[in-house]
Amino acid sequence: MQLNYRDSKPIYEQIKESIRRMIVMNVIKQDEKLPSVRVLACKYAINPNTIARAYRELEDEGYLYSQSGKGTFVADAKTARRSRAKHLKLLFDQVVTELIILETPVEELMTRMDGAKEHLNIEDDAAKFVIRQMWTEAAVTEGNDDTDK
Repeated sequence: MQLNYRDSKPIYEQIKESIRRMIVMNVIKQDEKLPSVRVLACKYAINPNTIARAYRELEDEGYLYSQSGKGTFVADAKTARRSRAKHLKLLFDQVVTELIILETPVEELMTRMDGAKEHLNIEDDAAKFVIRQMWTEAAVTEGNDDTDK
């Protein structure tokens, strides 16, 4: 998970986006335990309330669930993927409509989509490996403190 402290997007939104992406890409799997709020807050040197807010909102959106005294876990991946796909398709429609209004040739849009697909195929396995390693490191540093969320 990479955070850009200079980005205009709030940190909790960046965290949500990163976790969503990892769930949708199946980097973190259904029922997998996420690192505690405290561990991620220490790792990224940010306020624990920021992590807690991201977790809480992802739980509200159906991506995560909590078990009292045990932690936060990834919810049903299929439901999360469908929800994310629906949201992204709406965004896609808005962006494509605006680009067409701005007279962007449809061929250019198609070329960009093909390029994105090729890029994903090339880097998908490597990206999953790197993200999984980072996530595992955070979980290992958590130790035995499973009670905080």
